Amino acid sequence: MTFWAFQILNGVSFGMLLFLLAAGLSLIYGLMRILNLAHGSYYLLGAYVALSVVRTTGSLLLAAVVGTAAVVGLGVIMERIFLRRLPREELPQALLTFGFLLIVGDVSLWVWGGMPQTLPRPEMLARSVRLGDLVFPSYRLFVIGVGAVVGVALWLLQEHTRLGAMIRAAIDDPEIAATTGINVSRLATGVFAFGAGLAALGGIIGGPLLGVYPGADFEILLLAFVVVIIGGLGSLKGAFLGGLLVGLLDNFGKALFPEFALFTIFAPMAAILAVRPTGLFGAR
Repeated sequence: MTFWAFQILNGVSFGMLLFLLAAGLSLIYGLMRILNLAHGSYYLLGAYVALSVVRTTGSLLLAAVVGTAAVVGLGVIMERIFLRRLPREELPQALLTFGFLLIVGDVSLWVWGGMPQTLPRPEMLARSVRLGDLVFPSYRLFVIGVGAVVGVALWLLQEHTRLGAMIRAAIDDPEIAATTGINVSRLATGVFAFGAGLAALGGIIGGPLLGVYPGADFEILLLAFVVVIIGGLGSLKGAFLGGLLVGLLDNFGKALFPEFALFTIFAPMAAILAVRPTGLFGAR
């Protein structure tokens, strides 16, 4: 029983990290119809910048703020200067964002080197806690808590605020939304930057668990795409449930069937798409 509880909590904590990335992807695609292949680079860059800041200042909070802000700035530059100049077609957008993924990866390798590194954990979260018969790392519980809080906050923002109503209106019909006084252009930039910030936050929070190393951007991007494909592009609910599902499948696959770890993720994805090609909560 302890084994199963431990693996479930591990899977949920990893699923919360994937949700942070998938939520940003879903927000950007839902409003702008941009499948951003540079999303994994936001994860990597946020973690690396935070690593440099914490080594210089010793402040984990400042590192998280600076790392997120740096990636938000990159997101604004990408959307305003580069993506906005492209036609609204998938191929040019995919090529441009994939180019940014490669550029950020190479620059990160040049600046921070190729050795795997790990972000430090806050001292208060460095120990394990006892949950009945189970001893579990407190930092993983913190990750689960952050993911749950972000999920609830995004749901409240989308469903119960004026800004959420503006985003939904811009997603449904941007031209009509613009005639009602909504600045769709500024809203798109804000959503793109916010999605990039969520990915950076995922990298900063995941750094103490997964480490930071060249290639992490590709690995996490692949899993984030699996999440949004299963949950449905543009759906925050799908990103949340898809993140939990992929996190659990990945963890149990590695624990029980390590030689078939990828199969345990992609086989269910194929089965879901065979029944629902748009994902669990995607628009038909």
